[in-house]
Amino acid sequence: MPRKIIGGAFLSMDGVMQAPGGPEEDPTGGFPYGGWLTKLFDEGLGNQVDSLFGQPFDLLLGRRTYDIFAAHWPAFADDGGIGSLFAKARKYVVSGSHLPLNWEGSHRLGGIEAVAALKAAEDGPNLVIQGSSTLYPQLLAHGLLDRLVTMTAPLVLGQGKRLFGDGTPAGTFKLIEHRVTAGGTAMATYEPAGEVETGSFATPDPSPEEIARRERIEAGTW
Repeated sequence: MPRKIIGGAFLSMDGVMQAPGGPEEDPTGGFPYGGWLTKLFDEGLGNQVDSLFGQPFDLLLGRRTYDIFAAHWPAFADDGGIGSLFAKARKYVVSGSHLPLNWEGSHRLGGIEAVAALKAAEDGPNLVIQGSSTLYPQLLAHGLLDRLVTMTAPLVLGQGKRLFGDGTPAGTFKLIEHRVTAGGTAMATYEPAGEVETGSFATPDPSPEEIARRERIEAGTW
């Protein structure tokens, strides 16, 4: 069976996914809230993470998330948990950089075309994304993302790297599963479902006021 690409993203309510794990994780852009998830992590969220990695998988990562993981997880390679699973998994890193990939089992992918070729040409376990906000616009634009698991914590950050950044194409998703933890984190699983279809709640015959409003829009004075 062809492998799937599955994204797993910790989010704030305003879509920020930067540095959920600690202040030193990713302070780029002067982000002041590193570690925002640590006080909200609960059993329900832990179970969702376990289910994300409950089947055989390889990791698909952007370069900076790879750097974060490679500096942390090898020290936990024998922990019998996520660290052990990550140690066994192949790590595919989407990067144009030629800096060395020293974490055992790491492989460089030069761009989104290489990701598409990997998914299409090689049998293997699903590819699971963690972090790596830069990957999502590219994957969606090329129709490569098969499933998205969002874990949205009950807080607003107001700044930081977002899941759907610049270049993200418009599209719809189908809800597969939805649960809420005791601490209020909303966990949802989606699959892409096609293009956005538009309509209107307006009456067929607009009022004079609505016609005037539209004229101001057209004139650039609204």
